[in-house]
Amino acid sequence: MNDCLFCKIVKGEIPSTKVYENEWVYAFLDIDPQAPFHAIVIPKEHIKSAAEINGENSFLVAKVFEAVAEIAKQENLQKGFRVVNNCGEDGGQTVGHIHFHLLARRNLSWPPG
Repeated sequence: MNDCLFCKIVKGEIPSTKVYENEWVYAFLDIDPQAPFHAIVIPKEHIKSAAEINGENSFLVAKVFEAVAEIAKQENLQKGFRVVNNCGEDGGQTVGHIHFHLLARRNLSWPPG
């Protein structure tokens, strides 16, 4: 996608603070963090939202969660963390590229407030 913010970040057209990268996944620090550690974890391939996951691209979601586990080790998040995905306008999704918020280093109560 030519106009996708996160695709531009993956291509290096928009700067980001990289936390993790491999062949399938890119993770970077959120510019408006909601926790002391707040990274955005995305598949490099454009998928609009969780509503578009299918048999051909679902392996990328597995790759994202493998990356989350690696980031948790790398960042010493042994006390715990939360992974959040917002899907669609009513779900709070603001960028049309599937992404997962990795939040940590504070007590994350439930329900979120």
